[in-house]
Amino acid sequence: MISKLRTLEELKLIREQLRADDKRIVFANGCFDVLHGGHVSYLADSRSHGDVLICGVNSDSSERGLKGPTRPIYKQDERLALLDAIRYVDHLIVFDEPTCENLLRELRPDVHAKGTDYTADSIPEKETARELGIEVYIAGPPKENASRGVIATVVERFAGEE
Repeated sequence: MISKLRTLEELKLIREQLRADDKRIVFANGCFDVLHGGHVSYLADSRSHGDVLICGVNSDSSERGLKGPTRPIYKQDERLALLDAIRYVDHLIVFDEPTCENLLRELRPDVHAKGTDYTADSIPEKETARELGIEVYIAGPPKENASRGVIATVVERFAGEE
């Protein structure tokens, strides 16, 4: 069971309560395929910029559209279960679009956190964030690993073994 998974309607109600309690909401997102330390650092740093972290996760079809037909390696429910276990994540939501622009419009967080493979000017949702007055924060250490690199290393090291 994935205890932190929420619907959009549930998150809107949660958002209203958080706002009433004067809490700062951070939104982070990604595919989180082949979870690694860079993901955890990104989520930890994102969470440190607010009181609550909502994590948007690309659906299987959305990730396939972004990364190609061989992805995801881990299906959506497996990725959600791993993220559910990370203490920095307060709530999870799945989205089908290539970007989280619609979720930003619906949830209107205080902060939109993106990883260090982006700059404030290169994030796909930059115009939406500006329009809605959402602070953009580049979170985590410099990107030294990526799921693509982890997958390539595994394939290289274990090619031909069975």
